[in-house]
Amino acid sequence: MTAKKEGKGRGKEEERERNINVWLPLSRALLGTKIEGVSAGYCPPSDEDNSTFLAFREIPISQLKSHRVLQALTAEACGWAPEVVSTEVLKAQGEWEAVDNIQPETGGQSSSDQPGQLISFSEALQHFQTADLSSFKKRIQPTVRRTGLAALRHCLFGPPKLHQGLREERDLVLTIAQCGLDSQDPVHGRVLQTIYKKLTGSRFDCALLGDHWEDLGFQGANPATDLRGAGFLALLHLLYLVMDSKTLLMAQEIFRLSRHHIQQFPFCLMSVNITRIAIQALREECLSRECNRQQKVIPVVNSFYAATFLHLARVWKMQQKTISDSGFVLKDLEALAKKSPRRLLKTLEIYLAGVSKGQASLLAAQTCYGAQAPRSKDLTFTGVCDLPPSSSEGTRLS
Repeated sequence: MTAKKEGKGRGKEEERERNINVWLPLSRALLGTKIEGVSAGYCPPSDEDNSTFLAFREIPISQLKSHRVLQALTAEACGWAPEVVSTEVLKAQGEWEAVDNIQPETGGQSSSDQPGQLISFSEALQHFQTADLSSFKKRIQPTVRRTGLAALRHCLFGPPKLHQGLREERDLVLTIAQCGLDSQDPVHGRVLQTIYKKLTGSRFDCALLGDHWEDLGFQGANPATDLRGAGFLALLHLLYLVMDSKTLLMAQEIFRLSRHHIQQFPFCLMSVNITRIAIQALREECLSRECNRQQKVIPVVNSFYAATFLHLARVWKMQQKTISDSGFVLKDLEALAKKSPRRLLKTLEIYLAGVSKGQASLLAAQTCYGAQAPRSKDLTFTGVCDLPPSSSEGTRLS
């Protein structure tokens, strides 16, 4: 027993000696004293050493991390490394490595508001549901105003009116379409970051302004300039598309098609135009029957948007369309979508069912896409707002 105690005592003394030999030179170096060779022997700490340790303990660890002398020591500039590392040293090393991960306080702002985190469609929608949008709501025109024969024809043969209980939800959709992109709003920034990360597969944040947005199919470095006629609803639709696992696959396939070296088109700009079609279909009550059936508006509008985008992608691929055909394709697409919304929605249902079984694919034989696709600003794109309005007697789309 006596021998064991003596062995333990010697072990503790040796460990203490090793630790002092490590930290004394380090503390002296940080206080500006000359670094000397580390002695293998042990000598009791002097008053100078004690004062050195006290001063060393006063230095914040955040400052130690950037100290040049410390960096040299941690790089083993002195050529010394302990043969046995104590548990205390290992613990200190772990704390040291964690210094880079220390985040400053945000003054009470919740971490969910940080742009670096992905945001779901429901969370982004809730942001608008709880925000004061009264100034934007004043601008909306919920339905198309018809006069004369057009009004009579719509009354006799047109779709049913939206149920009274669903009109507030419809107005919210149209109000969001009046809201622009605010780069100072954390939620708006997170929506953009989520769309970028999901489409590109990047794990890192990107600037809210920059040429990288042209790679996604915006026409310039600022996505806000391409939301004409659709507002923030266009970004919510893209968010809806990429945050569901089934529609994400569809979005990624359409995105790859948009980068084909011959059939390329600006992906996000095309999506904005499809959102415009969805807005007009809602205002012209083309979606009222389906909304009344499901007793919902927002999910119907989202599905209609996705179904319309799916149909466009299939037409674009199978008919070998190019950017010069964009205006004509969108015009035909808008007419079909308003006339047969249920048909498009059924097609989407079939597609998503195939995705669940691993069978659906838009681009099974499509391989010619990649970095050679030009940026959106180099493409001549004709959107819905660039087309001449269709002449409908007595119909005003104000």
